[in-house]
Amino acid sequence: MQQIANIIGSNVYYDGSRVFAWLADLCGLSVDLVNFLITQFLALILASVFRSYLHPSKVTASTRHAIGLVIGLFFGYFCFGQQAIHIAGLPAVCYVVIRTQNPQIVQRLVMVVALAYLSCIHLHRQYYDYGSYSLDITGPLMIITQKVTSLAFSIHDGFTREMKDLTRSQQEHAIRKLPSALEFFSYTLHFQGLMAGPLVFYKDYIDFIEGYHILKQTAVSNGKYDIEKEIVHEPSPVKVVVKKVIASLVCALIFVKFATIYPIKAMKDDGFITASGFMYSFWYMMMATTAVRFKYYFAWLMADAICNNSGLGFNGYEKDGVTPRWDMVSNIDVWAFEFGTNFRNSINAWNTGTNRWLRMVVFERVPKRYGTVLTFSLSALWHGFYPGYYMTFATGAFIVMAARVARKLFREPFQDTAFKRIFYDILTCLVTRVFMGYATFPFVLLEFKASLRMYLNVFMCLHLVALITVFILTKFVPRGERKRTSVATAVSATSGAVTSHDTVTDTACRQSSTKSISAGENGWQKLVATADRNGTTVNGCATAAAVTVNGHHAERNEQPQTAATSKTERESDNLSNLIKEKIEQETRNIEELIDKTVTGIVELKDDLMRMNENNEIFISAETLRKRQQSKAEIHSGSDHVGGGVDAFLKKEIDALNAAVQQVNVLPAVLSNGHAK
Repeated sequence: MQQIANIIGSNVYYDGSRVFAWLADLCGLSVDLVNFLITQFLALILASVFRSYLHPSKVTASTRHAIGLVIGLFFGYFCFGQQAIHIAGLPAVCYVVIRTQNPQIVQRLVMVVALAYLSCIHLHRQYYDYGSYSLDITGPLMIITQKVTSLAFSIHDGFTREMKDLTRSQQEHAIRKLPSALEFFSYTLHFQGLMAGPLVFYKDYIDFIEGYHILKQTAVSNGKYDIEKEIVHEPSPVKVVVKKVIASLVCALIFVKFATIYPIKAMKDDGFITASGFMYSFWYMMMATTAVRFKYYFAWLMADAICNNSGLGFNGYEKDGVTPRWDMVSNIDVWAFEFGTNFRNSINAWNTGTNRWLRMVVFERVPKRYGTVLTFSLSALWHGFYPGYYMTFATGAFIVMAARVARKLFREPFQDTAFKRIFYDILTCLVTRVFMGYATFPFVLLEFKASLRMYLNVFMCLHLVALITVFILTKFVPRGERKRTSVATAVSATSGAVTSHDTVTDTACRQSSTKSISAGENGWQKLVATADRNGTTVNGCATAAAVTVNGHHAERNEQPQTAATSKTERESDNLSNLIKEKIEQETRNIEELIDKTVTGIVELKDDLMRMNENNEIFISAETLRKRQQSKAEIHSGSDHVGGGVDAFLKKEIDALNAAVQQVNVLPAVLSNGHAK
C-alpha cells in the first residue's frame, strides 16, 4: 500500500488535519487521501440524516441552508486547514460583485474575478508544489468557480434579457431574485458537493432545499402523474445509492491494483523511455491513463451517491413511470466512456457537469465561429497552467476533427450485415481506447518535456494519422458529405468540453417545456407542460431530412445545377423565414389582444363588485332568479318590463348602463382592448 502513497505524491505542503496520520501509516496511504475518504464517508452518513430528519416538511429552508453550510465549512477546514480561507474568500468576493454591480455586466465581472482568484491559487501551487498529486484547495475552488459564474449568468439572463431571446436551458435557469447571503454561501459550500462536486445549478439546489424538486421533476418527467394531487410520492434513493457506493468502491480497488502496476510517473524516467519499444509505449499509455481514470470514477460516483442520499439529484421517472431517475447531477457514465465507439461520445460521457457549465457560460453565448476556440480556452484556463493540460486539449481537438472525417469514409462499408456492424463497433472501440490513452496521458503527466519525449518515442504517429486524415483524406469524402463534415467538425470539436447537442437538446426540451405556477400555502409549484417540445422535435427531424436530401442531390448533379439549386434553396429559405416572422408577429399581436381583453374584463368585474359593496348599485338575488314570465323589480329604478327572457335581459342591460353612468368611467375592457 505504501506504493499508492508514493504514486499519489508527497504531502509536504499539505495543510489539513493530521489527526488520522496513524491511520494513514497503518493503511499505507497519504494523510490527505485518508482525510478525503473520511469526509466523504462521513458526508454519506450525514446525507441520510439530512434527508430524513431535516426534511422540508419538518424544518424551514433556512435551517437546511445553515446546517449544510456549517458541515461544509467543517469539512473544508478539516481537509485543508488554513487554506480553507480561500473556499470562503472566493465566493465572498464574488457575492460582493453580484450584490453591487449592474446585472447587465455582472456575469463578466464575476467570471473575471473568479478566474483571476483561481488562477492565482493554481500558480501558487504550481510554483511551490510542482507536479504534486496530493489533495489541495484548487479542487474545491474549481467547483466553486463553476457555481458562482453559472449563478452570475443566470442572474444576467433573468434581470436583463427577454424570455424569447433565451435558449431553453437559459430560460430554465434564469434567476429574477438575488440570493440572500445564507442562500448564496449554502449553495457554494454545501457539504454534499464541496470536496469533489458535482456541479448543481442554483435553481435546482434551491428547489431541493425548499422541497419543490420532487413535485417539479415528477410532473416534468412523463406527464403520467397528477400534479393536482396534494400528496406526491417521494421516491427513496437507497437502492441507487447502494449501487453507486458499491461501484465507487470497485473503482477504488481497480485503481489501487493497477496504479501500482502502471504508475504514471514511470513515463518521466529516462530508463523507461530507453527500454520501452513502440508497441509497449502505446500499451503503457493506455493502461496508465485507464488506471488513473478509475480514481476519478471513485470520487465522482461517491459524490453522486452523497448527493442522492441527501435527496439531491432526483430527475423524474423513466418511461415506465415507475423507476425513479437519480442522474441530475451525475458527473460520469463509466460504461459509455470506457466502451464508446468514437472519441466524441467517450468525451461526452466524461465530467458532464463541467460540460454543462461550459455550454452554459461560453458555447451558447459566443458567435459560432469562435465557440470551439473559446470553449477550449476557458476549459484549459479553469484546469490550470500545467503544459500537459494544453497538450491534451490541442491533441484531443485535432483527433475529434480527424475522427469525424474517418467516420464518413470508413463506416458505410461496414453497415451491410449485422456481423460487419458488430465487427466495426468492436474495432472502433479498441481504436478509441488507443487514441484516448495517446491524447490524455499528458493531462496526468503534467510536464511538457516528459510528455514530448513520450510522443517522440512513438514518433508522434497518431498526430501524423490525424494530420493526414484532416488535410488529405478529406478530399475523398463525397461532395455532399464534405460540406456537412466541415460544419459538423467545428461543433464536434467542442465535445471535449461540452455535451453532445442531441443529449443537451433532449434534456433541455424535457426540463424547459414547463412553466411553474406558485400555488398552495407552502408555495408548492404546479407545472403546466407546453407543446414546444413536440414542435422542436418535428422541426429538427424535418431539418435533418432536408439536409440529407440536399446532400445527395448535390452529388448527382453538375456544378451549374448545384448553383441553381442552392440559389433556389436560399430563396425558399428566405421566403420561409419571412412567412415564419409574419406568423410569429401576428401570433404575438393576437396574444397581446387576448391578454389585454382578459385584463379589462377582470378590471370591469372588480369595479362592479366594488360598487356593489358600496351599495351604489344593487340587484337583489331574488330578482336575478326570476327567469319566468313574472315581472321583475330592480332596485336601480328601472321601469316594469314584460315577462320572459327578453324582459330579463333588457333590465340587466339597463342596470349595467346605470352603473357605468353612475361612476362616469369608460369600461376597462374597451379601453384596454383598443390600447396598443
